[in-house]
Formats: sequence, C-alpha cells, structure tokens
Amino acid sequence: MVTLTLLEPLEKKPLQKWSFSDESLIRIGRSADNHIVIADDLVSRYHLELRRVGTGEQNSAWHLVSKGINGTFVNGVLVTQAPIPDNCLLQLANGGPLLKFQAQQVEQVAVIPNPLPTCTHEGNNPNNLFCIHCGQPLNVQKIVRNYQVLRTLGQGGMGTTFLAWDSLGKISGRPQLLVLKQMNADMARIAKAQELFEREANTLKSLSHPGIPKYYDFFVEDGKKYLAMELVHGEDLEKLVLLKGPVNPNQAIFWMIQTCDVLDYLHSQDPPLIHRDIKPANLMMRSSNNNIVVLDFGAVKESSTIPGTRIGAEGYCAPEQERGQPLTQSDLYAIGPTLIFLLSGESPFKYYRQRGRQFRFETASIPTITPKLREIIDRLTEPLPRDRYQTAKEVINALNS
Repeated sequence: MVTLTLLEPLEKKPLQKWSFSDESLIRIGRSADNHIVIADDLVSRYHLELRRVGTGEQNSAWHLVSKGINGTFVNGVLVTQAPIPDNCLLQLANGGPLLKFQAQQVEQVAVIPNPLPTCTHEGNNPNNLFCIHCGQPLNVQKIVRNYQVLRTLGQGGMGTTFLAWDSLGKISGRPQLLVLKQMNADMARIAKAQELFEREANTLKSLSHPGIPKYYDFFVEDGKKYLAMELVHGEDLEKLVLLKGPVNPNQAIFWMIQTCDVLDYLHSQDPPLIHRDIKPANLMMRSSNNNIVVLDFGAVKESSTIPGTRIGAEGYCAPEQERGQPLTQSDLYAIGPTLIFLLSGESPFKYYRQRGRQFRFETASIPTITPKLREIIDRLTEPLPRDRYQTAKEVINALNS
C-alpha cells in the first residue's frame, strides 16, 4: 500500500492523506482528473506520475516521472525521472506543496476515495458555485496559492475583492469560502496606498469582535498583495435601502447601537483606533442574525494629534476629519448622517444646509425622525467635536432611550 501525506510546509504537520492499495500508476496535479488534486498555482495541471515497476509488494519499486513546468524535488533534489525511496519528501516546485511518500504498511488512516472520472458538470444551475454531482467548483477564474478564485465581488480604488475557496482547508482545517482582497496594480505604485492596504491587514489581525470580519491571511504573490478574511453572508445597508427603501426607526436605531458597540471596541484599544469611513456601504447586515458587521478597515488610524490624509465619504465626514485631523468623535459624527440615509433613503448631503454661520443637517421634513431622534442626530453632528457625544457608550445610551 502507498500513502501520500500533504504536509504543512513549516512544521510538517499532516494536512491530508491519500492511500492506494492496488494502483500501479498515481497521477498528481491541479487538474480534477488526477488521483491526487492539489489546487496550487505552482502545481501544473499534470505535475507528476508515480509508477510501480515490477510485480508484488516485495519485488516492485516506485519511480517518479516529473511533468510539471516548475519541477519536482525528491528530498530536496530536482529530478525528472528517478526511483523514489520509502519515507521520502516530494515537493511540487520550489516552495510548492510538500508530500510525504510511504510505500510500506503504515498506521490505519482515513482513506480519501479516488476521484471519480472527470465530471461534465451537466445539469447545474448557472448560478451554482459548486457542481451538484462532484462537489468541485464550476468556474475557477484563477488560483492564488491555495485559494481558488470563483467570482469577483467588487472593485474599488484600492483593491478588488474576490469570492475564493480554500480547498485544502489551510485556514480552519476544513474547506471554506472566504473573501480574498487583491491590491490594484496601479495602487501598488503609490506608497500611501500600500501603507493603507497593509494597515487593514495588520488591524484585522489584531482585533477580535463579532462585528468585525475575521483575519485569515496576508501574503505577497507574484508581486501582488493579498488579504484573506472572513466571508460575511449578508447585504450592506446602502444596497439594502436602495433596493427595499427606508427602514423603520426601531430597525435603524438597532443597527446603529450595534455599530456603536463596534466603535466602542475600536476606540477602547491602546492607542484608540479610528475607523474613518463609517457609512452605510461599510455596514453589512449578517443574514444569519441581522446583526451589523463593520467592513473596510483600510482607513483605520491610530488616534494622534498629527494631521493625516483626508479620508471619508462626502456627507458622512466630520469637519475635523475633512482637515485631516480625525478623532474618535469623528466616527460618532458619521452615525448621524447614516441614520438620515436609513430613514429617508436619500443622500444625507441633500439635508445639509446653512443654519446661521454653520452648515447643519435639517431633518424636519423626514416624517420618521421624531423630535427626540432629531435631537440625537443634531448632537452627533455638532461642528465642534467637544459639543458631540464623547464616547460610543454615550450614543448607545441615548439611542436606547
């Protein structure tokens, strides 16, 4: 019996095992019709073959034939064709996946069935991600490391986000869907853009809150930066309102209390973290429980007195943030116009008018905004930070009332 074990490259921990008892030919590669399928961009579609020469367990030996463009290494030595010893390490390309080869009887292991003949994927709905017959992805746009990119989710000025499939289960020990964010090539040439992209990865890695996407991975591949993070199933509040119309006050208040809970967590870090881009498009309603998840941490900044880059959406950005001097109260300011959008279905900028010497939000024409709620919005959006609520907890208490 032959056993091949996929190993974690650093600590050599087993990730997956395949066992074969009667086969005289074992094909390994990226294509789905191999005996062992490894989804890695360093691995060729048909990377290598293991052939048994001779008959019987005692008189036979195994030989390797490498067909991959990036080569195959046996115990660190590049080979094209060679006999392979028992308990050796096979590496598919320099820096690629690592397999342990064992040709003798080994401890009982969970046997992964050999793949079925190539599936035609017939009878699948065009919107399906995975085949209803073989369970494999129907359309893989590209492969980045061990991530199979299935669909483009969105594209912004900083990066492109993809829906990806971790087929080897390297993140959680089981295959799963996730979000893979790639920094745009034109942004990669701008030092500030690189700083913001890496800041998002470092920030997510340091945080743990149910209202913040989980960090999975950050790496550079072919000169491109990638961030892998939790896939949040749901709809952002901007799309939800544009699709279904304004929400009722209780729902809007419930969502803003949850958003403030995330802000309270960020502002309580040492030093405090300022999100700087709170707006409906960055607030996702999780489908499973209707709770809010705050997205896009690329603009997060540590609290300081040093002026920084002007970041923020028009209509949601506090005056001091416009000047490049954000405070924790700047995040609280954005709760006000977000409430206006949720309750009116229109851009809060429409309600931004001159009142005396200052510009303020005038919400009297929005019927669902009660006098008490209007008072809260007015205090949230005071031009001077000292006149606003000072903490997210204060906003939560006001909205709860």
